[in-house]
Amino acid sequence: MATTALIVAAGKGERAGGGMPKQFRLLGGKSVLRWAVESLGGHPAVQSTRIVIAEGQQANAAVALEGLDVGDFITGGATRADSVRAGLAAIHGDAVLVHDAARPFCPPPVIDRLIAALEFFEGAAPVLPISDTLARIDGGLSDPVDRSDLARVQTPQAFQLAALRSAYAQWSGPSPTDETTVVRAAGMTVAAVAGDPALEKLTLPSDFVRAEQWLAGRLIPRTGMGFDVHAFAGGGPILLGGIEIPHERGLAGHSDADVALHAITDALLGAAGLGDIGQHFPPSDARWKGADSAMFLAHAAGLLRERGAAIDHVDCTIVAEAPKVAPYRDAMRARIAQIAGLRVDQVSVKATTTEGLGFAGRREGIAAQAVANIRMGL
Repeated sequence: MATTALIVAAGKGERAGGGMPKQFRLLGGKSVLRWAVESLGGHPAVQSTRIVIAEGQQANAAVALEGLDVGDFITGGATRADSVRAGLAAIHGDAVLVHDAARPFCPPPVIDRLIAALEFFEGAAPVLPISDTLARIDGGLSDPVDRSDLARVQTPQAFQLAALRSAYAQWSGPSPTDETTVVRAAGMTVAAVAGDPALEKLTLPSDFVRAEQWLAGRLIPRTGMGFDVHAFAGGGPILLGGIEIPHERGLAGHSDADVALHAITDALLGAAGLGDIGQHFPPSDARWKGADSAMFLAHAAGLLRERGAAIDHVDCTIVAEAPKVAPYRDAMRARIAQIAGLRVDQVSVKATTTEGLGFAGRREGIAAQAVANIRMGL
């Protein structure tokens, strides 16, 4: 069964606060939308993942999903129904998983149960029982509501693609809150499979606090250290922290010799137990001669995120008598954050000298050391 994950991320998400749509807010070091995409797209039953966003959200979505294969973004409409219809028109295959971007964590067994149910039903949705007492409100608590045949309906919801398209073609009501409403209105049957508390939707600021706490319980802190050194050679300028800095001498190296990016790259790889920069980009390989070190750092950050790791902070100390780093510190922080997919406040760049001692003190070269703090699952 060819299955597409269709993630609806076209909302404004204003109630969640944060100054931006909630699907683009960071959670455990990466965006809510990226968590959702990786949760579904990493499942072996899902062949492709497509994202529906609102007009004007392309830049935010591109940053949030950098490095992931999600095809072209699909532009949604004014309502959920409009956005889902736009998504259904853009995809192919046998089945579709329609998912809310605001539900970032989807355990693989839920997808297993949904896909299995499509063998017998036009659709399937994960549900959770209601454990709280329910009551009507009429100026105060009124009559209790029997909860024995009620359930909380979650996403992702799975459908035979042709069935969902047919159901939407018949739908003439207001925009539904989910697709089971549309399919059932067309006379089709939707199976209920066991959901998971991890699929709770993020709506309010308190939901983000809860989600961060949930993540903290699943991830353990790790620390990595990196060190690099390059000698001066030839004419300047030099590249340092991803920024070109005027200097009378350049730095010698197989790549562009950016000691700061090399040290941070090694720190990230070390924190995740993924070896060192030389293993991933050996200097004996001609492909990396003169290479932009931003490629190395982006690769390391991508490897960590593929493994579900959250990068909390990187701190780099540059050891040099010259050039002076202070005038370029903010630009370096911004560039490192851009490459690694971090906020600027997650990046620290400092500089020191060796008081005239050693190779750096003799102005023979520049060294850099870095520390990376991450959180990663067992």
